[in-house]
Amino acid sequence: MARKFLYLIAVLIVLAIACLFVFRLYGIEMTRWTFVPKAVFEAQPAVAADSYADVKMWFARPDKRGNPALWTPAGYQPAAAPEAAVFFIHPTSFLNGQRWNAPLDDADANARAELFLRGQATAFNEVGVIWAPRYRQATFGAFLTTKEEAQKALDLAYRDVVAAFDQFLKEAGDRPIILAGHSQGALHLTRLLHERIAGTPLAKRIVAAYVVGWPVSKTADLPRMGLPECATADQAGCILSWQSFAEPADPALILDAYDATSGFTGAPRRDTAMVCTNPITGTADAAAPATANLGTLVPDKDLGDATIQAGQVPARCEGRGLLMIGSPPDLGSYVLPGNNYHVYDYSLFWANVRADAARRLAAFKAKTG
Repeated sequence: MARKFLYLIAVLIVLAIACLFVFRLYGIEMTRWTFVPKAVFEAQPAVAADSYADVKMWFARPDKRGNPALWTPAGYQPAAAPEAAVFFIHPTSFLNGQRWNAPLDDADANARAELFLRGQATAFNEVGVIWAPRYRQATFGAFLTTKEEAQKALDLAYRDVVAAFDQFLKEAGDRPIILAGHSQGALHLTRLLHERIAGTPLAKRIVAAYVVGWPVSKTADLPRMGLPECATADQAGCILSWQSFAEPADPALILDAYDATSGFTGAPRRDTAMVCTNPITGTADAAAPATANLGTLVPDKDLGDATIQAGQVPARCEGRGLLMIGSPPDLGSYVLPGNNYHVYDYSLFWANVRADAARRLAAFKAKTG
């Protein structure tokens, strides 16, 4: 399993940056031409009400054999009796430019998703049992276009996430809940917070929501998401979010798209500040030296194993809410244009995220008794 996990570092280039070489050679228009589907969007029926009662509809859940969310690097172990329930939504792993949504049985997309769980969701296996659903995710190209079909693809994916979440709530019992996701998964998580959690009794059960790798406007989104921004390290019932950039950073590809949209309040996101949690400190709009980083998940050069290396990467929130990590760390050659370390948002701070979740669970328990 360790070798398979480390393959994640190689596969990440295919997953979130498959267009990198094309981009460098031909630019964003060629990337769009390659990955944005030209096919007509195919409307699909909703999954059956009880679909997610089937273990096969999940990448990770407590009774799943070969559960990828139970992997840990040397020196770490998943908890024997975790107290929380974690609902984790994986990032985009479907790269096919021929259709708008991934089939649930797409072998390549599913293999990539499992690899992502090993590098991301595993940060939570000390505090919670992890549920991570398969869903008919929107293809990578849906994020490179303003076509109407792209939003339809995202809506279809979100409906699956909601169905999975409903089953998760049935099976999680009365455990405290941690919500987490990355990239497309974090996008769906923002909508889940807005539509299914804000203003409901369920909000009181949320330990924290890790909305990582997707921008959250402090003024246009946050007021309608049901939970405040995490301001302090021992705060429970709040939202964390960050987007990692090395220096010199050029976030234009992110900010241009972000500024063209409106938030959950209906107000434009243009020029608004984004939630920026420093994952090293667990506080908002903060700075921390590399010496405070408890551990970055780093692969060996031959990709045969993964280790935790402490004190390697600093972090500071800057400008409108980007997380700056200093000089580009050597985690691989595949970084998004603009020194965007999006792919590594969790692995840069894997051990700190693990400690953060434990600290917030302890605060939640103290608060709720």
